[in-house]
This record gives sequence, structure tokens and C-alpha cells, in this order.
Amino acid sequence: MARRPDPRRELERRIERRLACHQALHDPVREPRNRLPWLPRLRRWQAARLERDFAHFLADRRTRPAAEFFLSDIYGDHDFSRRDADIARVLPTMQRLLPEPMLEVLADALELGALTHALDLRMGQALQRLAPEGGELDGALYARAYREVGLPRLRERQIALVEAVGYGLGAALRLPGLLTLLKLSRAPARAAGLSELQGLLERGAAALTALPDIGAFMDEVAACERARAAHWRIG
Repeated sequence: MARRPDPRRELERRIERRLACHQALHDPVREPRNRLPWLPRLRRWQAARLERDFAHFLADRRTRPAAEFFLSDIYGDHDFSRRDADIARVLPTMQRLLPEPMLEVLADALELGALTHALDLRMGQALQRLAPEGGELDGALYARAYREVGLPRLRERQIALVEAVGYGLGAALRLPGLLTLLKLSRAPARAAGLSELQGLLERGAAALTALPDIGAFMDEVAACERARAAHWRIG
């Protein structure tokens, strides 16, 4: 009789695969598109667009921490390589100690990061073809590149992963003792050089526990992103 797969081991393998994919996509040697001149401009434009779309969240003291967390840690335009190095270094320990809901969040976050970067590389490549001399990135040029890249199913997967990370963190924070565990691990994490990863977990916990309704927040974020995607597809 065939042995039934171990769900936790399958989850651990998923994390390992996603982390390897994430690291490969960010490696400028293995992926030369990381050196595209349009890539940093694209990220800045996307970050600014999201900040405009999140303006009403940022203006409300109840939703501001969650909005800032998503803008800085989920959608951020900065380099996540140190955080990923932290995760790679402590992955065996994390897999042994973290409850499954947190491992699910980690797997979804890594997949989201890899998919987002892969799509950004394609966008940067499309912009390079459309405007090889450079210039200013505006909504019209962005929409042209978006349509050229296409891949609507992957775009929808990207939004679904944003939802999964938000809802997953919210569910994980209801686990008994998790917030206390995060506070107690602050000093050991800093001593071990894992401050980036610890900061991510703490910021996420603080941001989402302050929300009056995680579901309403995530539903609105996802609806906004789907409306934007539809607009760019149409032009």
C-alpha cells in the first residue's frame, strides 16, 4: 500500500522550492534582466501608484499600520535579498518550530515575491522594447507594457496570493501565544543576525492586529487591484 504524503513535509518542500526560485530570479548573473534600466523606474512607479490607491487607508489611523505594512513589506520596491538570506539560513529551524499556518503564510509570501519579480522582469523587458531610449513612465506607457506582457492568469494568481498572505497572517495571529512568542524572540533574532525577518513578522503582527476588520481590508485591496488590472488590459 502506498504511503500517504505528509502534508507538513509537502509544505516544507514548497517553501524550499519557492525560496530557490526567488533567489534565482533575483540573481543578476542567472537572470540578466535584473540589470534592465527600466526595472528600478518601474518599481518606483508601481510603489507610487499603490501609495495613491492606499491614500484613504493611510489617512485612517485604524488602517494606516496595515496599509504601511503592505506598501513596505508586501509591495515594497526595495531589495529583499537580506530578508531572503535570513529565511534561507534559518529554514530548517523554522520548519521544525513554526506552526503550519505560519509556514503556509511563509510559502505564500515567497511565491508572491517570486511571481511579482518575474512579472516585473517581463514588464521591464517590455518597456525596454517600447521605449529603448528611456523617458518618463506614465499610465499610458505602463498600460501598453502591461498588455504586451499579458499573462492574465498569473496576474490573477498574484492578487490571490496577496489575499492569501493577508488572510493567512490574520488567522495565524489568532494562534494562542504567537504574539508573546514574537516578543520573546526579538533579542535572540537580533543576536543571530535575523533582524530583517523578525522585523517582518513583528510589523505584520502589529499592523494586522490593529485592523478593525481584516476581511474588509483585504477584500477592498483585492477589489482595487482587480479593477486596476482590468483597466490596464482594456487600455
